[in-house]
Amino acid sequence: MKLTSDQIQELYKFTRKHFVEHYDLQIELVDHLANGIDEQMALQPKLTFKEALDLEFKKFGIFGFHDVVKEKTKAMEKRYWKIFFRFYREYFKLPKVLMLFAVSALLFLVLRALPGETSKYIPGLAILLVLVLFLINVFRNKRKQRSKTRKWLLEDMIAANGNIFMYLNFALQILLFPGLIKWPLASSLGMFMVSFAVVLIGILFHVMVN
Repeated sequence: MKLTSDQIQELYKFTRKHFVEHYDLQIELVDHLANGIDEQMALQPKLTFKEALDLEFKKFGIFGFHDVVKEKTKAMEKRYWKIFFRFYREYFKLPKVLMLFAVSALLFLVLRALPGETSKYIPGLAILLVLVLFLINVFRNKRKQRSKTRKWLLEDMIAANGNIFMYLNFALQILLFPGLIKWPLASSLGMFMVSFAVVLIGILFHVMVN
């Protein structure tokens, strides 16, 4: 016996009621529950849908979905991280990786050409611009999330991934703050490393939000 669409929707409500908030996790649990209920009702035709659901849920133990959700979350996070790394790895292969070094070299030459005091503030301003764009993107995503009825684990991971770039951004801002730490633009190598870091964060941010 196959479950009806109304019964499937009841299973989604059931998972939400038991604190499974991410829709991609709900899908896996609903599929598991539906198969189990089908088997229960095939073996015991007199069982109602509710009775079969209760029997199936008891198999999860006293903690309900908690342990299963924890395991599935880890598995899905691992799967999603592989997707992230594969995407970034593809993005930084030739010829796109040449853009990173070309723009870094261009910023390096601009810094070299500027007067000493002026060049100190360019990387910081560039990083600050990336941070402002990031915060605007976060605000827009928050508004989108509020209008959605479904919450996805993948979207939460992308948001967390963006926070990593924000912290890297903040760390580089501290490094570029005049007088706080020995100035990294004092040497050509330091200047190029700063240029590279600025461009790298900008590209990673661009990849993340697109």
